[in-house]
Amino acid sequence: MENEPDHENVEQSLCAKTTEEELNKSFNLEASLSKFSYIDLDKELEFKNDLIDDKEFDIPQVDTPPTLESILNETDDEDESFVLEDPTLLNIDTIDSHSYDTSSVASSDSGDRTNLKRKKKLPDSFSLHGSVMRHSLLKGISAQIVSAADKVDAGLPTAIAVSSLIAVGTSHGLALIFDQNQALRLCLGSTSVGGQYGAISALSINNDCSRLLCGFAKGQITMWDLASGKLLRSITDAHPPGTAILHIKFTDDPTLAICNDSGGSVFELTFKRVMGVRTCESRCLFSGSKGEVCCIEPLHSKPELKDHPITQFSLLAMASLTKILVIGLKPSLKVWMTFPYGRMDPSSVPLLAWHFVAVHNYVNPMLAFCRGDVVHFLLVKRDESGAIHVTKQKHLHLYYDLINFTWINSRTIVLLDSVEKLHVIDRQTQEELETVEISEVQLVYNSSHFKSLATGGNVSQALALVGEKACYQSISSYGGQIFYLGTKSVYVMMLRSWRERVDHLLKQDCLTEALALAWSFHEGKAKAVVGLSGDASKRKAVVADRMVEILFHYADRALKKCPDQGKIQVMEQHFQDMVPVIVDYCLLLQRKDLLFSQMYDKLSENSVAKGVFLECLEPYILSDKLMGITPQVMKDLIVHFQDKKLMENVEALIVHMDITSLDIQQVVLMCWENHLYDAMIYVYNRGMNEFISPMEKLFRVIAPPLNAGKTLTDEQVVMGNKLLVYISCCLAGRAYPLGDIPEDLVPLVKNQVFEFLIRLHSAEASPEEEIYPYVRTLLHFDTREFLNVLALTFEDFKNDKQAVEYQQRIVDILLKVMVENSDFTPSQVGCLFTFLARQLAKPDNTLFVNRTLFDQVLEFLCSPDDDSRHSERQQVLLELLQAGGIVQFEESRLIRMAEKAEFYQICEFMYEREHQYDKIIDCYLRDPLREEEVFNYIHNILSIPGHSAEEKQSVWQKAMDHIEELVSLKPCKAAELVATHFSGQIETVIKKLQNQILLFKFLRSLLDPREGIHVNQESLQISPCITEQFIELLCQFNPNQVIETLQVLECYRLEETIQITQKYQLHEVTAYLLEKKGDIHGAFLIMLERLQSKLQEITHQGENTKEDPSLKDVEDTMVETIALCQRNSHNLNQQQREALWFPLLEAMMAPQKLSSSAVPHLHSEALKSLTMQVLNSMAAFIALPSILQRILQDPVYGKGKLGEIQGLILGMLDTFNYEQTLLETTTSLLNQDLHWSLCNLRASVTRGLNPKQDYCSICLQQYKRRQEMADEIIVFSCGHLYHAFCLQNKECTTEIEGQTRWTCYKCSSSNKVGKLSENSSEIKKGRITPSQVKMSPSYHQSKGDPTAKKATSEPILDPQQIQAFDQLCRLYRGSSRLALLTELSQNRSSESYRLFSGSQSSPAFNSIFQNENFQLQLIPPPVTED
Repeated sequence: MENEPDHENVEQSLCAKTTEEELNKSFNLEASLSKFSYIDLDKELEFKNDLIDDKEFDIPQVDTPPTLESILNETDDEDESFVLEDPTLLNIDTIDSHSYDTSSVASSDSGDRTNLKRKKKLPDSFSLHGSVMRHSLLKGISAQIVSAADKVDAGLPTAIAVSSLIAVGTSHGLALIFDQNQALRLCLGSTSVGGQYGAISALSINNDCSRLLCGFAKGQITMWDLASGKLLRSITDAHPPGTAILHIKFTDDPTLAICNDSGGSVFELTFKRVMGVRTCESRCLFSGSKGEVCCIEPLHSKPELKDHPITQFSLLAMASLTKILVIGLKPSLKVWMTFPYGRMDPSSVPLLAWHFVAVHNYVNPMLAFCRGDVVHFLLVKRDESGAIHVTKQKHLHLYYDLINFTWINSRTIVLLDSVEKLHVIDRQTQEELETVEISEVQLVYNSSHFKSLATGGNVSQALALVGEKACYQSISSYGGQIFYLGTKSVYVMMLRSWRERVDHLLKQDCLTEALALAWSFHEGKAKAVVGLSGDASKRKAVVADRMVEILFHYADRALKKCPDQGKIQVMEQHFQDMVPVIVDYCLLLQRKDLLFSQMYDKLSENSVAKGVFLECLEPYILSDKLMGITPQVMKDLIVHFQDKKLMENVEALIVHMDITSLDIQQVVLMCWENHLYDAMIYVYNRGMNEFISPMEKLFRVIAPPLNAGKTLTDEQVVMGNKLLVYISCCLAGRAYPLGDIPEDLVPLVKNQVFEFLIRLHSAEASPEEEIYPYVRTLLHFDTREFLNVLALTFEDFKNDKQAVEYQQRIVDILLKVMVENSDFTPSQVGCLFTFLARQLAKPDNTLFVNRTLFDQVLEFLCSPDDDSRHSERQQVLLELLQAGGIVQFEESRLIRMAEKAEFYQICEFMYEREHQYDKIIDCYLRDPLREEEVFNYIHNILSIPGHSAEEKQSVWQKAMDHIEELVSLKPCKAAELVATHFSGQIETVIKKLQNQILLFKFLRSLLDPREGIHVNQESLQISPCITEQFIELLCQFNPNQVIETLQVLECYRLEETIQITQKYQLHEVTAYLLEKKGDIHGAFLIMLERLQSKLQEITHQGENTKEDPSLKDVEDTMVETIALCQRNSHNLNQQQREALWFPLLEAMMAPQKLSSSAVPHLHSEALKSLTMQVLNSMAAFIALPSILQRILQDPVYGKGKLGEIQGLILGMLDTFNYEQTLLETTTSLLNQDLHWSLCNLRASVTRGLNPKQDYCSICLQQYKRRQEMADEIIVFSCGHLYHAFCLQNKECTTEIEGQTRWTCYKCSSSNKVGKLSENSSEIKKGRITPSQVKMSPSYHQSKGDPTAKKATSEPILDPQQIQAFDQLCRLYRGSSRLALLTELSQNRSSESYRLFSGSQSSPAFNSIFQNENFQLQLIPPPVTED
């Protein structure tokens, strides 16, 4: 039995042939590709893969290497080169404006919440890629759709399908078929049938364009012959009745189609013809009861890929509301892959799209699927065993929700978002190329079919929600074109060709962007390229020609747009913006001929443009990108820079250019006149191969002043330096100022330069000229650098005979010039012999130098006629010895001469060689410049390993012999040295130090940590007698510092130290030590005695001085005495305090008693204020009545002299009034706060609790059901309810002080339990939330146990009160006032006049008053929530 009879196959092939002829006339679809077989396609791929630029993929670096799993599941390096696209166009009118992002308002169907995702700012892709898509209206089809609605009541368009024909379905059941010329070929169906079947909800055209399938809103399916317009089949039983057809799709097999209904089921339709009767068999592939499918997509292969091994499976992708499935229909039904979506918006539309892409030189189908804002790509391959493998590729993250996804070719995808904006994206780089607003299309949505309104709306809510944005049937793609069906029109979108994209930018007057885009085509880096074919060189040539045309247009425009009037700066700015672009692209295209002929001639018409053009060349010349320039441009360039006084720039340009085309003499003259010495040398070398002439010119300038002993000018110094560098380059074979001399010229140049240097006389020399003028001049100019040049040259010399001769010859000349002349400094002579010593010390040395010359140098350096340049001569000799010259001398003679000349560094160098380290100490101590370095030297010898014990001992012994010198030099360094290396010999050192001042300085550095020596004091183990010796010396030499020093010293005995201070009558120090010893009263008596003696001095002095320093002494002594009393009063009882304070008060009041009231004392007012100060200080420690009683009992005041102390008493009363007012105000505020707090506490405790639910939060049973167990019900203030039994099982109980505390299981497990205040009472410690109410059958009976209550009088809050109090405390920021009151009451009960000291470990040590953040909060109390 055959599926279809033969004559139908013939009919189909005829139809296909006719269609193909029409296709070649108008569309030319895949004309070039249809000739390829699958093997040819592989070859094409191999060829095109070579043209791919790796940089185009722009794969970012990863922070962490990929795992094996990720490597197996994902391929990153997709090399796609085969672009399946249709470059031809329809016969349509093109709308060219608005083809890039217009940001217009989306259509009315587009408003939904997904547009809230649009927060990112789009990049300006237009300036980068130009307009990628052409957006056109099919006027003929659009007009006929509107006409059909009016004339034959066709209704509104509902679906579109495109092959070589365009089919449009309508809401009244008609299918309108248009050809490629937009002519209406067929009108299939009738409105009467439409009334019965409903609207066309889906369309599909088969591969050869011979059959059309129509699906209807009420579930029917019809098949039409597109050649004859006959109805071939009307299918009504292919799927359950009452559901709309959402999708119907032909597969590659013309006898097989797939349909998807609004019930979410998928059916396979097999078309057969038996005995002349057409039939259709239906098979359910996926039932909607397992999950509703709302999108299907069979894999269609192109004709040239019909032999691809994957086609035999007839793959079908299906998207349900929860996952993606890929199944094979052949040879038998099989599920190859499922892929769940993950989290997404339930209203987003599932999308599927297949396309063949080339990856790793193989063409395979790729499935793109999306729901929401992430597009996933799956590569489907068939392995050798015949199984299908699916590989995840790099997915695409978007910032908008999609409602359509279309492949325009294998590299480029077009996305439509939920606000009807198109996004053109390059798939591999994920770069957005363009956005296009298509709200003007007024896109048709398929919502009514997804809601199945025609059959009563019997669909799920989930499917109906997805249908709100479904537009599957309104968008169809074919041959690289995408068709959009609007309510009254059809639009087509396609990629522009590369020329069109460039021309479009030119029309927009964006010339710079057009050039940049054309260059990206030239380099092969552009995206979505259409119309460029052939190999790389051919493509580049085509693009380059177009770029040249644009550059000419650009140059004309630059000249035309130049402002005629205004400032010259405006014109310069205009050309600085325009001209560099021309230069850039001409050089990029390697068209120097164009740049220096037509372009230069064109721009030379404007002098400003010409100047800017010439300046633009500078960076290219300096970077060696532009070597050859035409003589005319070169000449103009130099003249231009000369005119602008930019001669340094000219020099930099000349040394980078090929100057063979220039007038060399003219250039040399210009360089010399403008001091461009580098350029002059370059021109001589490169232009004439002349290396000696530039040296002669420079020597003529610098030699005369040097020979005359004059100071060189800055210009001459620059010339001399350049001359040295030039000679160095020539001798090393390098070109000056950059590059290399040609290899064949190197030996010649070296010989020429040497011959020149060692000439006996210069050309045109005067009779007075000394011999070897060039060597002499260079030695006078910079001896060291000239010798360095020679040293480098000797390094490069090969050991041939000529080289050896040259070396010996130049050494002989150097010695002759320098040794026989007295006009060279010791430094210069030393440099020469250092140079010679280095050369002689080489293992392969061939030079000969007379040894007696070295002895002459030694005599010259050590026994000068005058004592000038001492350090210079020493340094020179040291360098000579270090360079290897020591072998030329007798060592003992050298040491004798060095000591005689006081060359201590030379002596050190020699002693170091002989390991006589102890003698080096003498060298340091005698050398005034380096004497302080002796400490580091001794330290290094004693601490760095490598020296023997004998050497270390000798060094230490020498240091001990010179200890007095060391201490007088730097006491702290000497002390550090002793403490570090010989802490056990401190007493020995002390004995050696006979000078008491030096001993004092040494001990202060050693013992006083403030001196800053880096020694661990504990490791020193200094005996107390040494410390006391230091204290005695301190009392002698610096008595004012004794107290401060005692405060930081540790190791001393109090009794002995007190005796020392008493010996030197330092009373304040004695008092300090007595206080430290604990004899407070003894210390006080000493201070009191000093105060009384000072007061007596004031009393008996005359009245001849108004400001006497003794009054200041009185005040200072009194303040110290008060401080002593205040420091110690805390630890004394009332009687002991009075014994301190009252004698002090008596002492201060005694002078006032002695002076008569009639004749007041000179300082009486000052004494009264000081007495008041004493009273104020003692009032904090002595009760006020005691003070008043003592004053009134005084016999002096008992005789009616109360007026004398009236001021004192009134001052005390004022203080009392102020403190009383402050206390009353504070008490009032605290009382108000306490009242408010207790009111809220009472309200919180008595408020009922409202459970959130009527079931236990642990066992989830209603609490009423378990009442038979007589279980308690516990309700927490958070609203959770539990059975007591369940809470006990969860260990949510705690026993504290005989009470059972409960914690809420849910709140404590989720860390919501707040810490309770620890400031109030012991009962609240821990992380327990004891806030619950117990309910049980015996709830009204008392459950408390009276024996469990605490026996003390301290009140205990019940759990509800504690919870309420805790909430109350949280209302405050900082310590609550209630906490303040609590602490105040505790303090008052413990001791009435207790003062809380930081040094005492009292109960109030953690007091809130001692918290640095403590503030007395006097703000109104906050209002609690009900």
